[in-house]
Amino acid sequence: MPLALTYTDGVLPTGAEAEIGRKITDTFLKWHGLTGNKVMTENVTMHIQALPQAGSLAGGKPVVGAWLECKTPSFAFADREVQEGFFRDATDIIEAAAGGKLPRNQIFSNVVHTVDGTWNMDGRALTNEEIGAALSRG
Repeated sequence: MPLALTYTDGVLPTGAEAEIGRKITDTFLKWHGLTGNKVMTENVTMHIQALPQAGSLAGGKPVVGAWLECKTPSFAFADREVQEGFFRDATDIIEAAAGGKLPRNQIFSNVVHTVDGTWNMDGRALTNEEIGAALSRG
């Protein structure tokens, strides 16, 4: 499940990316009831990238912000409690890491669901049912 955090350069401390990524990953696993699941833990990946100041726009004008996108199978984030809890906690993590340089209302997030049968693990496209079976072994 690739997670991606992009942010305007300067709002998060240089060198803190791995710790922020670990905390968000742990939060993702926690809210999906998968903490300690060996199959899922190694399949939650994350890309973290700073954008230049002019590389983030809102309404066509430069904006300082952070964007968290989660790409998951369609069964992930199906529960409203998981949606609210994960994104609240992830926003808390980003806001705390920014140390006052990024207002909470400029931290954005979303989920992109994949088509059933197109999720790749170990070089094999899996259906939601096959992913569930793999997770039950983890």
